[in-house]
Amino acid sequence: MPLTDLPLERLREYHCDVPAPADFATFWDETLAAARSAATGPATYRPVTDSALRTVDVFDVRFPGWDGQAVAGWLILPRGAAPGDALPAVVRYSPYNNGRGSYLDHLAWPSAGYAHLVVDARGMGDATPDPDPAPGPQSPRGFMTRGIADRDQYVYRRLVTDAVRALDAVRDHPVVDPARVVVSGRSQGGGLALATAGLVGGDAAAALVDVPFLCHFRRGAQIASQGPYTDFTAYLGERQLADPERTFATLDYFDGVHFAPRATAPALFSVALMDPVCPPSTVYAAYHRYAGEREMEVWPFGDHAGGRTAQLAKQLAWVAERGITP
Repeated sequence: MPLTDLPLERLREYHCDVPAPADFATFWDETLAAARSAATGPATYRPVTDSALRTVDVFDVRFPGWDGQAVAGWLILPRGAAPGDALPAVVRYSPYNNGRGSYLDHLAWPSAGYAHLVVDARGMGDATPDPDPAPGPQSPRGFMTRGIADRDQYVYRRLVTDAVRALDAVRDHPVVDPARVVVSGRSQGGGLALATAGLVGGDAAAALVDVPFLCHFRRGAQIASQGPYTDFTAYLGERQLADPERTFATLDYFDGVHFAPRATAPALFSVALMDPVCPPSTVYAAYHRYAGEREMEVWPFGDHAGGRTAQLAKQLAWVAERGITP
């Protein structure tokens, strides 16, 4: 896999000048207020009793997300955690075309003493359907262009809302310290963690933004060699009479480069220089706009898997260095 983008010295200077929509803040304030008002009850946690695990407790979660609709997740706690323990928590958002998967895939953080909420991705995971309310014909290119003609109907309005509501849910859990909740994710999950950090302010204690997707959409569509940014390229290329600016005007409401200046939590980003899916310049575009304390972990020979478990080890140490410990 060759280098896919600019050399590192140029990436460290790379900035984009895409302006945010004038009503960006209002759009998201109203979206989240509507979702919170639509909730008909709190999150529910059903114990998973057939687990063979002996050091953690697992719960099948449903919390109210977009339009009050139930979003699935796993809550994994250190065995015996009880109300009042005030555990720090890590919320994990799922990569593209993935969901919460098996709880057996998510044992590192609870093994280290953290409450861990793993969020299903609507329309992608195994337990959270997407109602797809977008009117008109849908692109055969897939999920990325669902509802793209209208910011109100675009699919990532629903996913970002779900991500914020997941943070709301875990902060209300009686085992969790609401002042010490970390948002995290890789690829799409990293983009959702970044968006959440930008929308919730001090409600997030830190952000772990790993090879993030959903950043600097236009450049991603121009230079990514593997999907899902290439879905935009195909969508626009197949509709040569369509106005591409209308598409990017929708995407501006969901771009990490516009969430980043609103984020204040300390953040650890990562970038992989041989990433054909999320080109490194798209990651640096968001990173350079991030308003809070920030660090970048660079993986010179990493593909879209980034630093793999080596990055996880760095995240565990980085969070502990900031005093977010059990």
